[in-house]
Amino acid sequence: MSDSQSSNDKALSALASIQRLGKNFNGYFGERIDITAVLADCLAAAHWHGWISEQVPAGKDLYLSILKRPAGAAERARIYISAGIHGDEPAGPLAMRQLLQEDRWLPDVSFWLCPCLNPAGLALGRRENADGLDLNRQYLNPRAAETLAHIAWLQKQPDFHLCLCLHEDWEANGFYIYELNPDSGPSVAEKIISSVAAVCPIEQAEVIEGRTAVNGIIRPSLDPRLRPEWPESFYLITNKTRHSCTLEAPSDFALSARVAALVEAVKAALAASVH
Repeated sequence: MSDSQSSNDKALSALASIQRLGKNFNGYFGERIDITAVLADCLAAAHWHGWISEQVPAGKDLYLSILKRPAGAAERARIYISAGIHGDEPAGPLAMRQLLQEDRWLPDVSFWLCPCLNPAGLALGRRENADGLDLNRQYLNPRAAETLAHIAWLQKQPDFHLCLCLHEDWEANGFYIYELNPDSGPSVAEKIISSVAAVCPIEQAEVIEGRTAVNGIIRPSLDPRLRPEWPESFYLITNKTRHSCTLEAPSDFALSARVAALVEAVKAALAASVH
């Protein structure tokens, strides 16, 4: 057996060992994180590598940490990445921390990062914010202070070539993607799935959350104007970009596997979107 065959066999064996933990029942009951410490790590890594940070007021004693890395005159693309809009989805902020610490960003691309859009929810370990509002349903008629602050900040930013929203799904049997690409531009979804498949199972259900899926890819045909409550991705596709991907890791799996899936998904999306 060659070294490459041995490595492939080991990788397949490791992937096969990644299974549901059976902790989630009617919600997320997995690991929690210290979001204050995670955000401090994100800021420390960002400052070390020359990023610009901003603390956006988002209610009483609450701030959204936002990071920017401009590419300068050689800019080829502008990419936005967010995480932590649901407090029961800890893998997103952890993936952001790893990406910032690794610092392998494309040199001629400008990045805007929101490592945690719901710091109160992460601290409480629940989906909603401290007022019981699902922030990912607030982007059409916002009432939540966090969403109002986020939208006000977004309105001051340029349009983005690609937006990535990092999420988790407590019911999923594997990783999957929602891709919004209304102008039928080059897709990144298949390349993301191909890369993530090396570190995490892919959801194979033909219907996910009531929508048709093929090999873990959902391409919603819904007009955002027909949705009574908008998630962040609908606001972005309507106002800031023409290409958005929501990346969903399966939160009944080990936290390390979910973080690896989201990190790999972001890397694959960046590699596929900038040529």
